[in-house]
Amino acid sequence: MDRIIEYMLEEDKGFGDITSEALVEKDLEVNAYIISKDEGILAGMNIVKDLFEEFDVEVVYNLEDGSKITKKDLLMSVKGNARTILLLERTVLNLSMRMSGVASAASYYSSLVKNHDVRIAGTRKTSPALAKFDKYALKVGGVDTHRFSLDDMVLIKDNHIAVFKSPLDALLKAKANVSFSKKIEIEVETLSDAIECVKNKADIVMLDNMSGNEVKEVIDELEKLNIRQNSLIEVSGGITEDNIMDYVESGVDIISIGALTHSSRSLNFSLKIE
Repeated sequence: MDRIIEYMLEEDKGFGDITSEALVEKDLEVNAYIISKDEGILAGMNIVKDLFEEFDVEVVYNLEDGSKITKKDLLMSVKGNARTILLLERTVLNLSMRMSGVASAASYYSSLVKNHDVRIAGTRKTSPALAKFDKYALKVGGVDTHRFSLDDMVLIKDNHIAVFKSPLDALLKAKANVSFSKKIEIEVETLSDAIECVKNKADIVMLDNMSGNEVKEVIDELEKLNIRQNSLIEVSGGITEDNIMDYVESGVDIISIGALTHSSRSLNFSLKIE
């Protein structure tokens, strides 16, 4: 069993489910089902299915991850020991509801730019210990996962740059010390720093907390200098459904949105025993 899910179960169980042990016969077999009280994109059913089966609960039916769901949709039906199903109930619901919320937000933002040559990405602003589940949900929702962990790629941020004279100095040191097999991304806040880092062929230059107009100014200047092709241009910070098209129309390659994971609303599901 995944150790994070094992921890979730142990946290929920404590020293035992005293309610079920007091009320439910030990060998009682029941049918149960999970229904949606919301609409969106489903995620986490594969994980829930594996968890039920690991505890000898038979999964009779389930929708696949990525399915579009509406209120009252049957998401999964199971058959097994009543105490076991009740023990697993809150963990499977909490995890699948959160993952489906992230997937739904990701799908929504992806739909906003579907006719444009730009990629939406998540960030590492995930819930502690839930990063891999959040990242999987982003993928189900149709957006790029960005980095899974610190060893995926070099991402030079403001706190790294703080110990250097300029972003360019940090970039050059990274290029000198990092294997060719790892991409290097650097965060910049000004037009001049963006130009210098693109001139020196950072794989990705992130324009941090710039307005759509400021981003367009940077890209226009890179094109005038004939260096636009040197680097992918990513934007991040303060991007919402109300202003996202300003960034899309500026000509960026990647739009990363931390809110997909740190602010997504969980969907609402319910487990019912027949």
